[in-house]
Amino acid sequence: MKYNEFEIISKFFKDRQKKDKNQIKGIGDDSALIKIPKNNLLAVSTDTLVEGTHFLKNIDPKDLAYKAVAVNLSDLAAMGARPKWITLSITMPKSDSIWLTSFSTSFFNILNKYKLKLIGGDTNSGPLSITLSIYGLTKGKRTLLRGNAKKGDLIYVTGKLGESAAGLSLLQKTTFLKNIKIYNYLIKKHLKPIPRISEGIALRNIANAAIDISDGLISDLGHILKNSKCGANIDLNKIPISKILIDNFKINEYLNWSLNSGEDYELCFTISKKNIKKLNIAIKNKIIKCTCIGYITTVENGFNLIKNKKKIIFTKSGFNHFI
Repeated sequence: MKYNEFEIISKFFKDRQKKDKNQIKGIGDDSALIKIPKNNLLAVSTDTLVEGTHFLKNIDPKDLAYKAVAVNLSDLAAMGARPKWITLSITMPKSDSIWLTSFSTSFFNILNKYKLKLIGGDTNSGPLSITLSIYGLTKGKRTLLRGNAKKGDLIYVTGKLGESAAGLSLLQKTTFLKNIKIYNYLIKKHLKPIPRISEGIALRNIANAAIDISDGLISDLGHILKNSKCGANIDLNKIPISKILIDNFKINEYLNWSLNSGEDYELCFTISKKNIKKLNIAIKNKIIKCTCIGYITTVENGFNLIKNKKKIIFTKSGFNHFI
């Protein structure tokens, strides 16, 4: 069955959630009206996902809905913000009720999991693309920024790196695996990343600077260094790479995925040495799983990768050599 713009909004997206106490107007008016609680800052992020550029043409709509929201949640996590509201704009070639049912069901499942409220959006006809704007709340001076890293800070990353890129490579059939269990695990890591919301909130009281790893560790850490006017030494031996990648792929593959490929949506953050005790408590309480991979230096020192006490030559598109 085909629907027009207003029928799509009414049938698949309107009145699917209860308003929260700060939501004065939501879907159905020209604009949403939101009351910002006292002593809070509003964190806002927008992402557009385009078919063929950000997701494969044959992606299941339920996976697309999940990932579109998760990507935006990751941006809030990097700021230490608590998710509150979201808007959704969909451009699609046709109003397919089966596609819309699958997409909207998955969309509201992840929204409800993270206590997000849909407050508006738009629908259009054209090549498939999804644009989300997400809004979160954070506490003033405790907001995480890219530009607050300091000389001597230790550099950490949450989770493991490179598994999402491995999953994408399998989907694109540029890499192959016979083990179906590992294959499915890596595909899931690509399609269903876990945004580190609770970790980001916990880090507000611990970290100096943070960023989510969406474009690759080297690229994203580079943003922290540029904004903070610092350098860094990274120990290649300490990069958290899963045993699955090490046991099933060549070293050049998994190192490149871990350092240069994106969509892990883990957090990279820096902390001063005086806050190590606080971080260790968070680790002990299983709030954060993270690995120290290096430390912040001066801008004159530059950005260096080190393996076995030797500098490694690399570029953002890949290494010239690893050993």
